[in-house]
Amino acid sequence: MSECVMSGRTDGLITLGAADALWVDLTADSAVPTASGAFTCSPAHARVGYVLLGGHAVATVRASGGQWSVPEVEVRRAAADLNAVGMDRQDLVRIGPFRGVPRQECNGETPLRWRRRITRELQELGGPERAARREDARPYHLAGIDWRRILVEQTRDGTQRTWWLPRAVVRLLDAAGHAETQWVQAARTRQASAAVTEPPSHPRQARDADGRQTTSPEGPTASLRPYSKELEGQLYSVLSRKPGTSRRVAGWACAVCRTAPATVLDHCHEHGYARAPLCQSCNTQERPDHLYSNDIRVANHYTRLFNTDTDDWLRHWHRCPGCRARTTLPLPHLAAWTAHIACRSLRPTHRAPRGRKPCGVLRVSWTGSQNAPRSCLLTVAVDFCPSGEHRVLARVPYREAAERFRIWLAETAPAVAAAAGPDRLDGLPAQFRPVIVDTSGEDLELF
Repeated sequence: MSECVMSGRTDGLITLGAADALWVDLTADSAVPTASGAFTCSPAHARVGYVLLGGHAVATVRASGGQWSVPEVEVRRAAADLNAVGMDRQDLVRIGPFRGVPRQECNGETPLRWRRRITRELQELGGPERAARREDARPYHLAGIDWRRILVEQTRDGTQRTWWLPRAVVRLLDAAGHAETQWVQAARTRQASAAVTEPPSHPRQARDADGRQTTSPEGPTASLRPYSKELEGQLYSVLSRKPGTSRRVAGWACAVCRTAPATVLDHCHEHGYARAPLCQSCNTQERPDHLYSNDIRVANHYTRLFNTDTDDWLRHWHRCPGCRARTTLPLPHLAAWTAHIACRSLRPTHRAPRGRKPCGVLRVSWTGSQNAPRSCLLTVAVDFCPSGEHRVLARVPYREAAERFRIWLAETAPAVAAAAGPDRLDGLPAQFRPVIVDTSGEDLELF
């Protein structure tokens, strides 16, 4: 299948119609559903010089006869990378709608803006159901991914609807947006140099009808650089006011997953220190699921934070000098850890077709704050338990929870524990900083 002779192939280039067929053929068994018309249907436009496929920007070239084509090898490379992506349909990230988020004006640098495109599409059609049933319209996709087949709609409090996508797809779409931004920047650089010197003749370089040069993505583009503690020990309040901080953050790879482009600068709200640049997916994954300001629901993503990817996340949280010196976590994360790890054996179970399953949904609340540890008390309960709507499992004082975490940290991540401790107090503020309220959107509090 992958080595069949493609019709319309000329000097390594294939027509857009042949590329559409090849893309669907190569990604038929991918965990991430793909869409037909990835090269010919909106939002793909060959005349702009590239088409997004997964996390790749594939060049479009006007071949002999004026027909638009793409390099076949780039299509195969994008398909191979997409086929290697694993997708957990239960690991979801909320993508909207959000209230109170300021609308950003669309510009030519990041035309993808996939969250806005999804929101606009669903609002115009009246919801995911009508979008999925629409038969008269052309296929709609984002970076060759059929997002409508994996979109999940949830209703909160019987009124508010929210939209969710699997985390793997969110990372792919974020990577596609980054690839597009890098492409545009590289194209501007090439155009500036072309005004001085004539570009060499190459089968993958051409000029479209508007005189714009197109080239393959193998040209010079800015690559993501790994984060190497460049911002360690710096205050977020200072960095956020420095010009160019956002542009600098966008040049790093995510400090946790190390694959997606960073989009935000994560920081500790208890001590005020910057941790590291993160991608949108990882930044969302670490957020506690708040019910109220002092009450969180311990969702399934904590399994990854405290079990699957423990070392990465503990190392990330301890990038804050305050948390590292005190060998602890911010209060919401410590509360979630107490419920998910320390009180695991207390959670009741019920019979299930395949053994037994945990009862209800874990919830943890607290009175007081970490600023007054003697009076701070964590209460772990189970919601929707048949033996009681809010069955209390344990009440754990803050200091006891912190001590349990230190013991567990030394056993689970000894390298992280060795770098922490009360002797690392140099440069810490004399007083605790208050928790910083994040008003960038509903349910987007960062800790």
